[in-house]
Amino acid sequence: MHVALWGTRGSLGSPGAETARYGGNTSCVEVRGSEGTMLVLDAGTGIRRLGVALPSLLRRVDVLLTHLHMDHIQGLGFFAPLYNPEVEVHIWGPASTTLHLKTRLMRYLSPPLFPVRLRELPCQLVLHEVPCGDFDVGEFRIA
Repeated sequence: MHVALWGTRGSLGSPGAETARYGGNTSCVEVRGSEGTMLVLDAGTGIRRLGVALPSLLRRVDVLLTHLHMDHIQGLGFFAPLYNPEVEVHIWGPASTTLHLKTRLMRYLSPPLFPVRLRELPCQLVLHEVPCGDFDVGEFRIA
């Protein structure tokens, strides 16, 4: 497997010369499996750079959100594959006993916080509530 760190900073993204050594983007980790599965752990500000660097032939990407604090989702609306109708984007997020994942993500991806609504994204978007216990994402087993 291949792992790349696109964002490792805490609550506030602060890229610049003073953070060049350790990085200034918030949480985003790329994990590629040997069979081609592309799994992104969290959608902090680092996901913007990752989205730009992805191969143009990529047709599916899975994004696993560990939780929905802003520093783990604030880059989501800037993720290039969300704007490509030929890409299937699967977003895996924590389940809730009160609101569906879609409803919770729409709070951020809608005006006045973001100019594009979740339902307006041209990609093939599939949302998954993470089940209790282990589950599979492509070739990966998530525990």
